[in-house]
Amino acid sequence: MEYLEFKITCKEAYREILMAEMAGIGFDSFLETEEGFDAYILPGDLDKNEWKELLARYTGPASIQIREGILPKVNWNEAWEKHYDPITVMDKVYVRATFHPSKEAAFAHEIIINPKMSFGTGHHATTYLMLTWQLSLDHQNKKVMDAGSGTGILAIMAKKLGAETVTAFDIDDWSVANGNENFEINGLQNITMQKGNVRTVNKERYYDLVLANINKNVLLDEMATYAQVLDKEGYLVLSGFYESDIADIRKEAEKCGLLYKDKKSNNQWAALLFGKTH
Repeated sequence: MEYLEFKITCKEAYREILMAEMAGIGFDSFLETEEGFDAYILPGDLDKNEWKELLARYTGPASIQIREGILPKVNWNEAWEKHYDPITVMDKVYVRATFHPSKEAAFAHEIIINPKMSFGTGHHATTYLMLTWQLSLDHQNKKVMDAGSGTGILAIMAKKLGAETVTAFDIDDWSVANGNENFEINGLQNITMQKGNVRTVNKERYYDLVLANINKNVLLDEMATYAQVLDKEGYLVLSGFYESDIADIRKEAEKCGLLYKDKKSNNQWAALLFGKTH
């Protein structure tokens, strides 16, 4: 089946948010390049008005340049093998794909991710920041929510750190299928990625830890629900936004009864830790 192909050159700081926005209007496949990323969508899934509106918001700030074409077929796994290298996180976690050699003996944790075209391989600053936060938080026998799971990498990390239960979900069909595949590859039991958002999925009444690496607008919209399901002694970790957005995120979080604890940042991206104020 033919795909519409969009080769996009843009400022590095805008790559992740552009992919997230494009996924929200029907693009189901992405491949990062040195200059930006390539994006793919079936012709029948492209709403031209939504596409024009998105470009109108970002073309100037992100310095977007686009080359359009048609892609008859693509072997996504082969494409990823050319562009996806293993990474390490704090010398404790080794993130690789199935086609990379294992280094399990040298690291406390090894995560296997066949990313397909879902978000979250550990390469982007926000995923890396979330993983570093997880390594500093107690997961043992805890109930964890991973909102907007993408590849499921944070949910996998939670289980490997000893979480009792993990609720993982995403609004994208491709991510749900990919996440469940990655859960199986990592040998996880009693975890299935659901399709939906924090308001619609089946979930526990309270969580000890809520993880949400999405984008600023979604986080602001869903903040009250994160606060509602967070146990009084629990922690909320948020990322997917820039350091310049911290004030807005904090304001909404505090309005919802959450207490700012600390932050981590990398390449202008931020990840914030909150607790409950009551």
